[in-house]
Amino acid sequence: MTTSADRGTTEETEAGTAQTNGSGHEDGAPVSADAGDTASEAEAEAREQDSATDSKSPGAVRKAARAIVTRFGAATVAFAVLTTLFGTLFTVLTPPFWGHDEITQFGRAYQVAYGGFLPQRIHDDRGLAYGGDVPANIDALMGYSFRDYQDNPEEPGAMVSDPGAYDRLKSAQVDSPMESVWFTNTAAYSPVPYVPAAVGIRAAALLDLDVGSMVILTRLAGLLAYLVVVGFGLYALRAHRVQWLAFTVAVLPIAVFQAGTVTADTLTNALAIMVSALLIKALFLGNGLTRAETVALLGATVLLPVSKPTYVLLAMLVVLVPVDRFTFFGAAAGSGFTWRRLVPWAFAAAGALAFAVWMKIAAPTGDGMSLMRPRHQWYTVKPGEQLGEILGDPLHFLDVFGDSIFYRDQRWFTQFFGELGFAYIDVPAIAVLACLLAFAASIGIADRMNPRTATFARTLIVALTVAASVAMIYVTLYMSFTPVGYYIIDGVQGRYFVPLALIAFAALLRWMPLRLSDARGKAPGWGAAVTIVVASSVALIASVAKYSTIVWG
Repeated sequence: MTTSADRGTTEETEAGTAQTNGSGHEDGAPVSADAGDTASEAEAEAREQDSATDSKSPGAVRKAARAIVTRFGAATVAFAVLTTLFGTLFTVLTPPFWGHDEITQFGRAYQVAYGGFLPQRIHDDRGLAYGGDVPANIDALMGYSFRDYQDNPEEPGAMVSDPGAYDRLKSAQVDSPMESVWFTNTAAYSPVPYVPAAVGIRAAALLDLDVGSMVILTRLAGLLAYLVVVGFGLYALRAHRVQWLAFTVAVLPIAVFQAGTVTADTLTNALAIMVSALLIKALFLGNGLTRAETVALLGATVLLPVSKPTYVLLAMLVVLVPVDRFTFFGAAAGSGFTWRRLVPWAFAAAGALAFAVWMKIAAPTGDGMSLMRPRHQWYTVKPGEQLGEILGDPLHFLDVFGDSIFYRDQRWFTQFFGELGFAYIDVPAIAVLACLLAFAASIGIADRMNPRTATFARTLIVALTVAASVAMIYVTLYMSFTPVGYYIIDGVQGRYFVPLALIAFAALLRWMPLRLSDARGKAPGWGAAVTIVVASSVALIASVAKYSTIVWG
């Protein structure tokens, strides 16, 4: 079994782990001479210059890079670099409010930033509606963006019709009269996933930034949260080759794009990936969690269910982790104290209760969701009737589910890798192929799972939980977005499956004995890690290039 780096050991057999000699220095690294008491000032100055030169030499840079990789893990470092670079590119290149539901996502984030935690009814001549107030200058940019991405020119015309118009609208001051805006769909979300965006909005207001800068800073706040939360999950796996599978999921083009725009999915995805990484470490690999990891996993057990209700079951998997893998108050659980054994169950119960309470609070918003559909389908989304149909005629629901797969599964497959925002731009084929290569390599080199902790029964429960979570996605959209009598379940998108991907692969790896090996029968080393990073980079580069070309010309 792989030994955790948390205990201070050095892993030399894992892909992507650096190695140094016993002194902590690379052989041949430059060492500054000691200055003698009799050295002249000229000689001392020369030595200082030589030392400065040595510190900038390629050997010193490699030494520093290796130290960083050894400390944080190769996948963690690669994730931080790629996500920072490409997440920032998407933040800057994506026109304001062109992300997935970014108009309504920003509206809800602005409401949360100023204390509006509960759904708020607003007047709307069309019917039941929820929303809140935003400054008029922000509303003006929202309205222009909505019209711009709706009225697309024929190819090869750029989707952005007038960049100068965006510049003018973005340069306006935020301080303006308030306007009521509609965001029934995001009013149903709890305040939790909007905390990073709300912090960005308040920071922009404190700095008296203009409209465009507020949007950028709000996006960057979400990107930072994604980097921190997912980075922590990768850091927990730094001593194991499965870190590269977590990396591959975390840098999917769709995940990085969403991290660079304002959406509740940014923090939701981050929490789901972190929870999955910690579950893999404690349950599938059989390693103990540090105190920080224990706190993070238990905290996410409460936060994830109210970030997006469809992932509530993922959080509940915490109860499968053997209790002696948790660390409480500096001592391992499992020392005979019954109350410690109940802690994971208590947090799971708290998460389930928070989920139930928020679902009760948000339930009325479902009656206003039909206004998101074309005009001829207004008032056709009726959650009560849809639920009655599921319970009263489950065979009909299964028939609709089957038709949904037949008509839409190819779209969900592409969207899993990336349909970028409301420009509806699919990532290029080369990006999909590159991601598949990265998945093949990261799955192939992953550690063998520990059958003593990841027993057949526990793994089966994980697999069934993933299946149930997928079913919840379909049921939720059938009830909240699909018109009564519609021929398919509408609104399902491939990006909704990204938060479940890592834990699903972990269950597969527990039962799949196949692994990649070299001619000597050993697991590939740095070559596999480099392949994964290069393939993921190619996917992101191609996605950014296609998006920029089509949107801006």
